[in-house]
Amino acid sequence: MEESLSRSINPVFVITKREVRDQFRDWRIIFPILGLTIFFPFLMNFTATKILNFVEQYGATIVGERLVPFLMMIVGFFPISVSLVIALESFVGEKERGSIEPLLNTPLKDWELYVGKLLSSIAPPLVGSFLGISVYMIGLVINNVPLPEFHLIFLIVILTIVQAVVMVSGAIVVSSQATSVRAANLLASFIIIPMALLIQGESIVMFWGNYSTLWWAVFGLFVLSILLVRVGLAHFQREELLGREIDVLNFKWGWRVFRSSFIGQATSLKEWYTGIFKGSLKRIKFSLLIAVVLGIVGIWIGTLQTSKFEFPLDASGLDQMDHQLNMLIDLWPVGKIGPVMLIFWQNLRVMILSLLLGSFSFGILGVLPVMTSLGVVGYLMTLLQLNGLNVGVYLIGFILPHGIIEIPAALLATAAVIQSGVILSTPDPEKTVGEVWIMALADWAKIMVGLVIPLLLVSAIIEAWVTPRLALWLFFS
Repeated sequence: MEESLSRSINPVFVITKREVRDQFRDWRIIFPILGLTIFFPFLMNFTATKILNFVEQYGATIVGERLVPFLMMIVGFFPISVSLVIALESFVGEKERGSIEPLLNTPLKDWELYVGKLLSSIAPPLVGSFLGISVYMIGLVINNVPLPEFHLIFLIVILTIVQAVVMVSGAIVVSSQATSVRAANLLASFIIIPMALLIQGESIVMFWGNYSTLWWAVFGLFVLSILLVRVGLAHFQREELLGREIDVLNFKWGWRVFRSSFIGQATSLKEWYTGIFKGSLKRIKFSLLIAVVLGIVGIWIGTLQTSKFEFPLDASGLDQMDHQLNMLIDLWPVGKIGPVMLIFWQNLRVMILSLLLGSFSFGILGVLPVMTSLGVVGYLMTLLQLNGLNVGVYLIGFILPHGIIEIPAALLATAAVIQSGVILSTPDPEKTVGEVWIMALADWAKIMVGLVIPLLLVSAIIEAWVTPRLALWLFFS
């Protein structure tokens, strides 16, 4: 078993060694990695020293203390973005130069070739990141600036590694599917922009001093890196790499694929709904289970936040609630469609946001809207309980009337987003990445149109016309 594994792994390291050796022979690669990654830490070190001296004059030392690890994180991220071009050119660049044919003609398996290229593309960014972080820390010691605590340094190093793996694995996927270096560089914006936004979010968390939250970012990036590697392996074929010359934006073909997946073999509305219940829902059952579990986790996380954001509630405010509910009933009488459509659009917009977040994260970030919504519910219910109020009455009066329909609809939509990521990362040699993505989008649209949108509409009607009256009756009858 060990000998078989060794024979499978050895070709991967042969490819990796060859690629890394060729990369570090090229001065056009060495100069940016060494030159910029050494100069940039010195610049950040100079910045940290000046800002620390400035804030100490006004007693705001905590700002300076949290600025030091933030700049260390930026120093680690900078070489990755600079070295991303190596990964972007790993396949398509060699194809344009005509140097990849001998490599593709070797008896290497597709996965061995792909993993070898992946490992060789990860090495330069990590070398640059570790070099930059080392230079930055040496500069802090020279300037007598206190180093961050060891656990924080370790966290930044791990965060740098997973960010490098995510960005490089995404770039390798782009390089293996693009037809030109120019197209690969343009598509790189879908990697760099989300990661830049993530860095901004991490910087906010870091300045707040809530470093434990960053471990959740590490976990999410780790899962995303696994999915990206799996997607690359699932859709990499050397024959396609050589045969693909130019991509054509064919809307008619895309619409045919979408329509075929959306309608299927149905000839009537009844057959179409039968296909949803026997086909689409059956396919997403495990994704639905994941969505339910994450929803429960969201409620649990919401309950934990009361210890951090607790504030007293005045039970006498119920007197004003009577007046507010009556005003709401006057504004939203039964039969008035405006409030219904307002609530419906708000809920539908959240489902669309879930799709957008899941589209570039293979469904991972698509769970955030439903987790956040249920987290708010958990937080409010726990807050009411801590203030001695009747949680059951509030739950029945304000949430359950429409929630028993709205929450399952949201979980179905979230499960469809998660399933789209599963479909993209599942090997299918007969279909291209674009075709698989369109089919996954059609499956999401089928569940949305057939189940989620009608459920959201019914829940909006109940929330606008029934919930305020039921709450008024429960509290003040």
